[in-house]
Amino acid sequence: MVEHEPLSIKPLSERPHTRHPISLAPMIDKSDRDWRWIMRRITRKTLLYTEMISAPAVLRGKRDKLLAFDPSEKPVVLQLGWDEPESLAESCRIAEDYGYDEVNLNCGCPSDKVQKHDFGACLMARPDHVARLVDAMADATILPVTVKNRIGIRSKKTGVRLEEYSHLHRFIETVSNAGCRKFIVHARIAILEGLSPGENRDVPPLRPEDVYRLKEDFPQLFVEINGGYRTPEEIDAALERTDAVMLGRIALDNPWMLSQADRRWFGSDEPSVTRREVLEAAVPYMIRRTGEGASPGLIIQPLMNLFAGRRGAKAWKRVLTALPSAGPGGFGTAIEQAVRTLDSELLDEKSELG
Repeated sequence: MVEHEPLSIKPLSERPHTRHPISLAPMIDKSDRDWRWIMRRITRKTLLYTEMISAPAVLRGKRDKLLAFDPSEKPVVLQLGWDEPESLAESCRIAEDYGYDEVNLNCGCPSDKVQKHDFGACLMARPDHVARLVDAMADATILPVTVKNRIGIRSKKTGVRLEEYSHLHRFIETVSNAGCRKFIVHARIAILEGLSPGENRDVPPLRPEDVYRLKEDFPQLFVEINGGYRTPEEIDAALERTDAVMLGRIALDNPWMLSQADRRWFGSDEPSVTRREVLEAAVPYMIRRTGEGASPGLIIQPLMNLFAGRRGAKAWKRVLTALPSAGPGGFGTAIEQAVRTLDSELLDEKSELG
């Protein structure tokens, strides 16, 4: 472990955090390094997040496997989960050593496994404790420290019902007093029993007005909204009321929607990428990664929906699904042959978004 001298660093409230109008959400078993690498070929500007990683896993797990990333993925944020300040603080030091741009504390995950260890969404019942966690994390690193939370929580088992806007207001006020200046807010409450994490992304109704009100009440904070945004027009409308929009499932279901993100939301004048260019970069990357031991079945997942909504999308997915059976030796040849079967017009098509 790297030994750190005491840091002479700015207070958290004075550190410049990332201010990207669009980000891609931390998603368990989805937003791994290979998915992020592919998404970076589609959008050069969008802020990327790791999946949530617990502090004990950072400290005692296979660190390189969990934390290593390709430099081209930057800017990239490490999302941490845990409820103990010392472990989170040491994890932040490690994140800094790995070159992350920011560290985010998860206060929104509703899974039973996470609740068992008293972190994730259940932390919203303890805003003073979250403030202490943020303070400990900030003391350990020069990186910005941010928080991702829900608009509220409900638990029949514990009797906790923190569903009103006043509860959200108190949480943000308390944690921001610890210096946190950036909050990513999922515009649904988390129901802490009886629903799976997936159902918690669908069943509780969206309440974006709570997040809009939050921005009005805390204009000095960077408030980013998360939850249910699937079209450019919906994103544009949200950006009129908040500082940023975090996208999740749409980036999995239709990643090509992000191919014009740089021009539409970042003001880039660089030419739009084509699917051909993405695949020309991805094929050698995937061959290299499988040679390093990455699972062929997992490595192809980021490309599954590259042609979503377009002619030939189902055939493409069938071809990709069959690729892992080619074995490590034949994987490269098989995927190169699959790419050659695609229609040139489709491969060179520019996104209509913009």
